Amino acid sequence: MSLTSALNTAQNIFRNTGEQTSVITTNIANNGNANYVRRAPVVTNTIYGASMVNTERAQQMALLRQLTSASSASSAQEALLKGLTTLSNALGGNDYELSPSTYLAQLQNSLDALAASPGEFTLAATVVTDAQDVANSLNKAAKTVQKVRVDADAEIKSQVDELNRLLAEFEVVNTTVVKAMAIGADAHNALDTRDTLLKDISQIIGIEANARGNGDMVIYTTQGTTLFETIPRTVTFNRTLAYDATVTGNSIFVDGVAIKPGQGGNTSADGSLSALLQLRDEIAPTFQTQLDEVARGLIEAFAETDPLGVAADMPGLFTWSGGTALTSGIVEPGLAGSIRVSTAVITSSGGNPMLLRDGGINGAAYTWNTSNASGYTALLVRYSDQLDADRTFDATADLKTSMSVMTFASGSIGWLEDLRSKATTASDNKVALYERSFQSYSSSTGVSLDEELSLLLDVEQSYKATAKLVATIDEMFQSVLAMVR
Repeated sequence: MSLTSALNTAQNIFRNTGEQTSVITTNIANNGNANYVRRAPVVTNTIYGASMVNTERAQQMALLRQLTSASSASSAQEALLKGLTTLSNALGGNDYELSPSTYLAQLQNSLDALAASPGEFTLAATVVTDAQDVANSLNKAAKTVQKVRVDADAEIKSQVDELNRLLAEFEVVNTTVVKAMAIGADAHNALDTRDTLLKDISQIIGIEANARGNGDMVIYTTQGTTLFETIPRTVTFNRTLAYDATVTGNSIFVDGVAIKPGQGGNTSADGSLSALLQLRDEIAPTFQTQLDEVARGLIEAFAETDPLGVAADMPGLFTWSGGTALTSGIVEPGLAGSIRVSTAVITSSGGNPMLLRDGGINGAAYTWNTSNASGYTALLVRYSDQLDADRTFDATADLKTSMSVMTFASGSIGWLEDLRSKATTASDNKVALYERSFQSYSSSTGVSLDEELSLLLDVEQSYKATAKLVATIDEMFQSVLAMVR
């Protein structure tokens, strides 16, 4: 080997070690950055015998798909559990002390106490107070249900806007990747950004991403709709600002195709959008129906009847705004939000609580205890029996259609808590799956500081050896020049 070729070899090694050092130090600088994929400086030889450094990116598409899938599932379960927890908290937490069922049990106890001492005005007033507690509990629970729907709707709007923004950014980055690969330029930073956007998108909506040969990428939703292909597809949603039991929320459309809501406590939803639809359009309305059916059962149980059987039955202790007649077995939407105790029995409103014993809340035609006997108990006993009597409930409440209003109210709590229990267990499992997927992805694509420092030491040794080679070449050149003199 001539001195010139030896010097050229040394220069080549210096250039390679410089490039290797640059890549390794970049890796070290990004230690702990979850959105950075490690680069590996690989020295290769050309067919002409020269060596060069190629920077390879530790891309793991299969692990990335697994990570985005786990992210979608975990995000959906978290959104659903949050809503279910809000509904459960409206009932008073673990003891359900604020639930209609709890207040209804207190009402029946007070009613039985009044039946035992029907002449006690104080006991009659207590029954009315307990009835107000039941009505207020139903009102507040119904209000919470609709607030959950309003909040879910607002969150959907926010996330749809965010999704459209992410897709717009994805288009820019994807174009950058395609152009860089077409001309052989460095696309690694753009690829990192694109993968980060995929992870962010997957939290909002379930996706399946496929890479093409030219570096291009196409994204489909897990429900089969194209989300991105060359350009982003439009995701649209019109927000509903106010909700009640009669309002149906608007759908979310991806390229004109509606997103389907998830199903079950261990939700089938991928991404938070599908879970929010499930909460807004299925779980909350079903719980509202159950509350409405409890309210209807109470109104029917305490309805006043004409002793002569001539006049129509009328709402008694419990009434509501907007009507005087209910259809047995058919839900009256929004009833839980408007049920109230008749002012005819509320002392502070000028009423007489003893009308509960005697009848006549709707006037003299409905009075049973016409002699004003202090020991009269027929109506009180009938009301208590009506609370325990089986009655027909609407099938859309997702509970048994025949049971007492007391049992139905308790069953509603059981229905909600069963969903929340399943959602809690599923959330723990899906979070664990996401963490494991993240660890697997990070161990394959992330930066290990120990490994990078070890590689840096190897490069340093190569640099030192090359420096010695250059020093030897210099000495040999000096010797040659000395001989010429």
